[in-house]
Amino acid sequence: MASILAKWGARRPAARAWLGVAWLALAPVALAQPAATAVTQIVVATVNNAHMIEMQRLTPFFERANPDIRVKWVTLEEGMLRQRVATDVARGQGEFDVMTIGMYEAQVWGRKGWLQPITPPPTYDLDDLLPAIRAGLSIDGRLQAAPFYGESSMLMYRKDLTDKAGIQFGERPTWRQVREAAERIHDPKNGVYGICLRGKPGWGDNMALLLTMVNSFGGQWFDMAWQPQIESRPWREAVALYLELLTRFGPPGSAANSYNEILTLFRQGRCGLWVDATIAASFLTDPRSSKVARDVAFTQAPYAVTAKGANWLWAWSLAVPTASQRGPQAQRFIAWATSKAYIALVARESGWAAVPTGTRQSTYAHPEFRRVAGFASAEKKAIDSVNPADSTLPRSPYQGVQYAAIPEFQTIGIAVGQQISAALAGRVGLEQALRAAQQAAEREMRAAGYYGGAAAASR
Repeated sequence: MASILAKWGARRPAARAWLGVAWLALAPVALAQPAATAVTQIVVATVNNAHMIEMQRLTPFFERANPDIRVKWVTLEEGMLRQRVATDVARGQGEFDVMTIGMYEAQVWGRKGWLQPITPPPTYDLDDLLPAIRAGLSIDGRLQAAPFYGESSMLMYRKDLTDKAGIQFGERPTWRQVREAAERIHDPKNGVYGICLRGKPGWGDNMALLLTMVNSFGGQWFDMAWQPQIESRPWREAVALYLELLTRFGPPGSAANSYNEILTLFRQGRCGLWVDATIAASFLTDPRSSKVARDVAFTQAPYAVTAKGANWLWAWSLAVPTASQRGPQAQRFIAWATSKAYIALVARESGWAAVPTGTRQSTYAHPEFRRVAGFASAEKKAIDSVNPADSTLPRSPYQGVQYAAIPEFQTIGIAVGQQISAALAGRVGLEQALRAAQQAAEREMRAAGYYGGAAAASR
């Protein structure tokens, strides 16, 4: 177009004069155009579960409200996520600006100075967070990570099967009652297994469940002298029951099953009982994906000799590593993703049954949520009942229910989980597994200076 106008103007003197005036008139308009907004990209590392995938789907709402920020997602399986973010934060690499972490990491990494404390705006309403969840993510009153969704554990069961078998559960059944119920409703010929429990090795997999069992049998990870207690009677009784439940009344290949695998089995109608994260309830009761949505009931996690520590406490949370160079933008994203406004957005886009739960009192107070969430009362009761600072019958030197909030725990938890999984798969016996687990824990604690030598004396 410019070349055509030039030729036309060259042939006509008046036209040349007009063009000159026209270009001068247009020039200020071009110069007055505002400069393009500088865009900062933040990288968010998260776990591949339904609530996090929903957050990714809704991220354009955040980006439209914050045109200077773009979000890049790195979505990983739980075990790989833990490995990647742990490596990144320990080395200070700054690969991620927002990390999805749990209460264990919030406590340990926060005390190491690896996290930027969360600084939400005044409209965020910190006091609306459930007290147990907020406390578990805070150090000296400062939030180290903001909860995206929180959970405890509870017993989820097929009420149609238990009713048929004449079984009734109280508000908090015993593990003996659970074992009897699993045996009575176990019907593998018709594709129904009496009970499904996590068997995949890992401190956040099989050990998360098993430690609540150990707690309820009166056990603990370490005594007050930091001596591992894995060969104690409570551990032996809890692990023996766990192995019996899965080998006799569980699905084949349980040693490979984690949360997602069991969620699929239960929604297909193949599990009679399941003790696991309360967050599963919203998916089990969703008729769009669950064949047994109308048959599921909920009660508190089982106990043996004490209810202390029978329910775990966890929150998948969003944190900013100290090494991030985009802290202000990351904080803005976290404030959006963990806010009351975000919960309302999910409710509007996908319905109240799909909102992330376990974080805010206002969620449980909302009449629409209570109407669609038959599990809400049991879930909140489970979360409110937990005290991570007092979760074992004997006194313990650590904070945490299904974990011990010390740096060495992750290595110990993985090693012990592998031994239990080997026993479940039939590769080793119970006593051999417990002995190997005890030795691994003692070795790690001794090397870290918790007992034995001058390092221990200085603690």
